Amino acid sequence: MAESCCWLLVLGSVLLCSLLKALLPTVSLCIAKLLQKDGETELQMRIEIGNMKQELATISMMDEFARYARLERKINKTTDKLKTHVKTRTAQLAKIKWVVTIVFYVLQAALMISLIWKYYSEPVTVMPSKWIAPLEKLVAFPTGIPGGVGITCWLLVCNKVVAVALNCAQSIEL
Repeated sequence: MAESCCWLLVLGSVLLCSLLKALLPTVSLCIAKLLQKDGETELQMRIEIGNMKQELATISMMDEFARYARLERKINKTTDKLKTHVKTRTAQLAKIKWVVTIVFYVLQAALMISLIWKYYSEPVTVMPSKWIAPLEKLVAFPTGIPGGVGITCWLLVCNKVVAVALNCAQSIEL
């Protein structure tokens, strides 16, 4: 693995997964909007409620009480229907976001496990063992090669470095 620069493959995979994780809320929202086509219905209900409220404002409560009360009940009924519709859509949106997040983490775990499986016995790189003397066996896990950096250690280091770099990039944007 050290000769073939596959360490770059691991670093690229970790970077890609971390970037996708940062974009996960946006992606899940886009998927939810594609799957939910109820926005037009809600908009139509809101317009209808607005029109009825304008009409209600033109009616004198004292002179036309029956018409006023009927329109007010109709507004309340439509508003309740809209609230129920919004609650249902919000629950569906939460489910879709949850499913997208679970699928992402399952795929990420599968990718990491496949990388560990493929490069289990080969070190990512080999360095002088005195550089990592007290932690040599831990860093070399699972290869067991003295001075070698195992894939699991490399994945952990890459994940941490990419997370810190993305965190710094986000704090610079703010």
